[in-house]
Amino acid sequence: MKVTVNGKQYETDAQTAFDIRTELGNGSDIVILNGFQISENHPIKEYDTLTIISKGVMPEQEELESMMMARHTPHVHNMLKQGKVAIAGLGGLGSNIAIMLTRIGVGELLLVDFDIVEPSNLNRQSYYIRHLGMPKTIALEEQLKEINPFIQINTKTVKITPNNVRELFCDFDIICEAFDKPDQKAMLVNAALEQLPSIKIVSASGMAGYESSNLIRTTRPMKRLYVCGDLENAAEVGKGLMAPRVQICAGHQANMVLRLLVGTEDI
Repeated sequence: MKVTVNGKQYETDAQTAFDIRTELGNGSDIVILNGFQISENHPIKEYDTLTIISKGVMPEQEELESMMMARHTPHVHNMLKQGKVAIAGLGGLGSNIAIMLTRIGVGELLLVDFDIVEPSNLNRQSYYIRHLGMPKTIALEEQLKEINPFIQINTKTVKITPNNVRELFCDFDIICEAFDKPDQKAMLVNAALEQLPSIKIVSASGMAGYESSNLIRTTRPMKRLYVCGDLENAAEVGKGLMAPRVQICAGHQANMVLRLLVGTEDI
């Protein structure tokens, strides 16, 4: 019988998924059969696809690709692998967006920020005590490589201005705007729309405090501009930025990027 195991053709006389696991691994390995993780033995048939995962062991690139395809489906995974996404600002939004895009296998990321990690960042940003004092670009790149070492990660530790927007982002399909300050958000969005006529921008506005998560939504005010958030709750005295709503908004942005990369333009 011919089946595919971890991305490679495999011939076997085995009749069940766990029989193949016994042939190739050990009893503690995880088995994904045709995209679904199984906890009980299951019969197999010709041309089934199995992924066998040893716990705590980083697979080779070909095997990891196969495992991600098993979750995403090959068609979706291949489109994500071709994606080129820039993230402008690596705070509560940008750091979490980067983590999500890395997990779904976006092929190339650009991380742009001029700041360092400081203690108050730990309340909502994807950093750890060991990162304190490090440039956010370097600290985040370190984390992303631990998640998926096979994607391309570019970093620019610079402040974004209207004068360097074209140079920084001209080779990318999508910009995720992830700044804190409204004037900086407007600067980047306006400069990108004006200087980069084919790029799409996924921006954010309104995720402060602890209002209902259901208020956060994704809108499309312009053809190439998508805005995530509740559009109202900005950070101010008595209403800070907290992990839950910030991460929900980051999830909206990452999901919009996903939809754009697989060809879904609407919201």
